[in-house]
Order: sequence, then structure tokens, then C-alpha cells
Amino acid sequence: MTKRAVGGTRPGGAYSPGIVAEGRFVYVAGQVPMRDGVLTGESAGEQTKVVIENLAAVLAEAGASLADVVRCGVFLADMSDFAEMNDVYAEMFPQPLPARTTIGATLLGFKVEVDCIAVLPEPAQE
Repeated sequence: MTKRAVGGTRPGGAYSPGIVAEGRFVYVAGQVPMRDGVLTGESAGEQTKVVIENLAAVLAEAGASLADVVRCGVFLADMSDFAEMNDVYAEMFPQPLPARTTIGATLLGFKVEVDCIAVLPEPAQE
């Protein structure tokens, strides 16, 4: 198997923000609403926007975009924030929306975390 690490955000622990595997699959670690080590956004909606922007930054480093995402895992500290998260998520991801699972989780001081899997676009044929 071939794999390479991808940057785009600064990890908060012992992990890579993303990995490209087998040339085309991009696995993005759970992104949280942090910018330069600072929690950003107070509401679930504001935090969701930052989280998805962080996903987009990691994907861009790998050569992909939100349009290339095929699956997301969403973790909410409070499931009553689902509607607010879902509204922002639906605005930021293009159609067709990725497959998604949303679960309640104990998070470390933030409201939302999202991971994803994307498939890199096929190289252009010349």
C-alpha cells in the first residue's frame, strides 16, 4: 500500500491531518473548530463552518475539494445542535451531498468535529 501524509491544519495530537492512500483515497482526520490553536466560533453553526473550512484546507493540500468528499462522520457534543449543524453543512457541501453518519460524542470543549473520506479527481487526459 502506498500512502502519504497531508497537512492543511495543525494536529492537536499524534496524528496526520490527512492521508492519501493508494493514490486516490484521501482520509481526513477529525477536524475541530480551531484556528492556530484557538477555539473559533461559539454556536454549533459557527463551529461547523470553521470545521468544514478546516476539512477544505486539508483536502486542498491533497489536491481535492469538498466536491470530492464521499463520506463524512459528524460528532456532536449535544444532539440538540443537529439542525444548526445540518443547515451549515448543507450550505457548504455541493450536491450530491456525501454519505454521512452523525453521532453524539463527548468532545473536548467544542461542539462539533467532522472527519471525511474523499476520492481525488482523475488526472486530466492530454
